[in-house]
Amino acid sequence: MPASRSTARAPKPAASFNLRWPLITLGVLIVAGFLIVALPASLVARFLPHNITARDFSGTLWHGSAASVTFNGRNAGAVEWRIHPASLLTLMLNAEVRWVKNASAYDARVEITRHAVHAYQVQGGGPVADLRDFGIAAGWRGNLKVALPEVASDYHKLTALSGTVQASELTSPQVLAASDLGGYQIDFAPNAMSGEGNLAASLADTGTGPVETHAQITFNVLTGTGLLSGTLRERPGASAALHQQLDNLAQLKPRDAQGRIPVELEFSL
Repeated sequence: MPASRSTARAPKPAASFNLRWPLITLGVLIVAGFLIVALPASLVARFLPHNITARDFSGTLWHGSAASVTFNGRNAGAVEWRIHPASLLTLMLNAEVRWVKNASAYDARVEITRHAVHAYQVQGGGPVADLRDFGIAAGWRGNLKVALPEVASDYHKLTALSGTVQASELTSPQVLAASDLGGYQIDFAPNAMSGEGNLAASLADTGTGPVETHAQITFNVLTGTGLLSGTLRERPGASAALHQQLDNLAQLKPRDAQGRIPVELEFSL
């Protein structure tokens, strides 16, 4: 009697079926990667907020630039970016970004999701005057240097900020007839931002100006109001005009035993 043939050979079709989905997934990734590389940089304009416009694009969606950017109708310089495609698989945009405006340049790694934007290792600097179009430091001159490990926003308000901002060779036509005020540094601790929207920072001069300054800054990002409180004291060699201004200030709050004048200044942004 001939030997009977076994009919249990089902695993082969199952194995073929199991290999299909990885191949399909690989194909989708290849096509997606090709599209990111090949699509023009101008497609970025479709995803910008209504108050930001960009023109004069070059490059691709993967690695491109916009030579003319405006924010609320004001000149915001130029932007270059390089997207990390793998981040798109997690529904997050991860990119290296460089922002340039006149003589200022800043670099950062940016992560963007539906709910927030994070910027890491923000480094750069340039003239203070380059920020005038944003309504910052109007009339002031000098140079900025920024080193911020993290800046974050939920698209409505600032939610995290840490690092340092240095200013040097500061002058203003409204202060001591535009004489050199020296340099200052603002430090934001890693826990500078509270859950209630209060931002805390310390301010000190760098020893290069005519006024010794030590102060604390508190700022509420929800109301846009803040308070600077600390002490001021003129250094040896300060001008007679500066001595007179500080003496007038001391009429409100007398100097302490070390000759420092207490100050409290409310401000809004």
